[in-house]
Amino acid sequence: MVATEEQLYSDIPPTKLRNKEEKFKPAKTSKFWLWVASMFFFNMLQNRFYAFRYKGAENYFEGAPDVPVILFAPHSNWWDGIVFYNITHRIFHKEIRLMVEELNRFPLLRRGGAYSVNKKSPQSAMKALQYSVDVVGDLRNILCIFPQGIIRPPHYRPIEFQTGLAYIAQNAVKRYGKVNLIPLALDYTFFRDNRPEVIVEFGKRIELNRDNLPKDRKELTHKLEKAMEDVCDNQAYEISHGDITKYNILFKQHLKWYRRIEQRLKSIDLPPVSGV
Repeated sequence: MVATEEQLYSDIPPTKLRNKEEKFKPAKTSKFWLWVASMFFFNMLQNRFYAFRYKGAENYFEGAPDVPVILFAPHSNWWDGIVFYNITHRIFHKEIRLMVEELNRFPLLRRGGAYSVNKKSPQSAMKALQYSVDVVGDLRNILCIFPQGIIRPPHYRPIEFQTGLAYIAQNAVKRYGKVNLIPLALDYTFFRDNRPEVIVEFGKRIELNRDNLPKDRKELTHKLEKAMEDVCDNQAYEISHGDITKYNILFKQHLKWYRRIEQRLKSIDLPPVSGV
């Protein structure tokens, strides 16, 4: 008997499918819970992945330190939020602010920096967007967004955003004068080990201010879509060619005993066999 697979992806957000009222809940962090989350989420990655590689972090570090930052990435699976957390805490040494749908199912994530969004109604979703504008101005934070607004399959094309990211960026510029946006490419792939690796690429920094800010929200949305698609396509090209020499390493596992033996055997220079 052939089993029937469940539907993996839906165009309808979970809060609309469940049709359940959920009150908006802001992030609620503390030093203790941030420490717990940092250790827990890092160990989760180390237990499941062989390595965590990243490149392009200078696009963040070379930006003006007094300008708010928004990171945005595609959302294809459960690990994306965990990866975002480790990027902000272990690479950039900031707190994360991450919009999470159905946060009531994972309330402890608030302690790590998550806040809720309910897409059942435009009024409910607007509360999350307005809160996003508030928190992006706190330079202790980095706002992280999945602008597609829904989980899509890996390498999904075309990349299409909802207008929430453009709304946040426009209002952040109006309030703070400037905002920097950095697109990310996230991938999870096997190379030569028996476990996959996390591959992160930071795209070029998009600096918005009152002088260059597109007034049309759709125009800005298309600009940001193109920026993320470019960095994702570049990463896919490098992965397909096995080109990972330019990546920094957040962590990398030690070789298993059988892989160490394999490496030793490869290094042994056997003498040529003489003829009979």
